[in-house]
Amino acid sequence: MAHTRVSLSDIEKAAHKALIRHGAADWVSYEVAQAIVMAEATGNLICGLYYLESYCKQLESGRVDGQVEPVVSKPKLASVKSDAKFGFAQAAFSRALPTALEVAKEAGTCSLAVCHSHTCTSLGFFTEQIAKAGLIGIGFTNASAVVSPPGGNRAVLGTNPIAMAIPAKGGGVAFQFDQSTSAVALGKITMAATAGDSIPLGWAVDADGHPTTDPQAALKGSLVSSGGYKGYGFGLMAEVLAAAVTGSANSLDVKGIKLRDGAPHNLGQFYLLIDPTATSGDAFWDRIKRITDAVSEQEGARLPGAERTIPDEVMLDADLWALTLSLG
Repeated sequence: MAHTRVSLSDIEKAAHKALIRHGAADWVSYEVAQAIVMAEATGNLICGLYYLESYCKQLESGRVDGQVEPVVSKPKLASVKSDAKFGFAQAAFSRALPTALEVAKEAGTCSLAVCHSHTCTSLGFFTEQIAKAGLIGIGFTNASAVVSPPGGNRAVLGTNPIAMAIPAKGGGVAFQFDQSTSAVALGKITMAATAGDSIPLGWAVDADGHPTTDPQAALKGSLVSSGGYKGYGFGLMAEVLAAAVTGSANSLDVKGIKLRDGAPHNLGQFYLLIDPTATSGDAFWDRIKRITDAVSEQEGARLPGAERTIPDEVMLDADLWALTLSLG
């Protein structure tokens, strides 16, 4: 597989250009391109340019609205709602974030519900923005059903990720994580199937509910939850918050996230924004330092997402980059 070195600036320009060409507004294209760039910069490849072609095709088909203006409201004192109106999640979050930050800093906490949106791909992209604003950010979302319950063989939940980002005292992010509640992201199985590789046991079951190492059998079956019943519980929590609380679609009712045609995704994301010092004062920073010191003392140990550096350029699959350029 051939690779080519590409600057983040060129990735952003190419993604932005492609989205505009296929019908997205300039400001919407900018927000989506930022998410793509961050995914590529952090090695989260299945949330980066991997999705750009489907974004473009779905703009053409009308499955996602790239021109819509999200509607931001405050249904309760410490609740903010952003109705994406079947547009991009990145745009709906961007429009609502200033209001949510203002509410959280005044009230100590705020819930932000992004409703009726296209897939948000990398959930950590959003919680990181909350942490950089000095607040704890916790996020939940769902996706098309690919995860069966323990002991079952029919998918009920999506990969249903959960993300959390903790602010650093001097600004920036102390640490963060963004992880699916399934044993693995579906994209990794799709990639393995395309490459003809096997997958580890514990990632998926076949159509009869039997564990499998065959990615093709896994795609005909379902993924399993990370940690069995424990991950299943977190997946259910994400489903309740992302689908039920936002009034968006259940994982069961979202079909073919990357397919050109079909009903809008109608997905939801639910965020909690928390003032870290509202109840503890500076003790919060002391407790975080206690954790970070204890981890840093151990050679080879690290906190997720801590002291992350963003490169100026990354290595991309040459065919993917060629496709990206052709879309613009």
